[in-house]
Amino acid sequence: MGDLELDRSRPIWKQISEDLARRIDSGEWTGERLPGLVELSTRYGVAVSTIQKAITHLKTTGHVRVELGLGTWPVPPAERQQG
Repeated sequence: MGDLELDRSRPIWKQISEDLARRIDSGEWTGERLPGLVELSTRYGVAVSTIQKAITHLKTTGHVRVELGLGTWPVPPAERQQG
């Protein structure tokens, strides 16, 4: 994840959201939860609040489901298309 080069002229949370969506769509986390907020913030070199905003966006687009106390889980593309 450290290979994402952030463009400071665009919202950072949006770029991270796009990167995470690509990774989810490619099946990177199939059957397993995403890394936690602190781990993702360390990997991307941004504040936890930036990661939270990216995850919130992914939730609204249907890429993830958040289970309180259990983590953030990817939603495969096929399940998103079904509704």
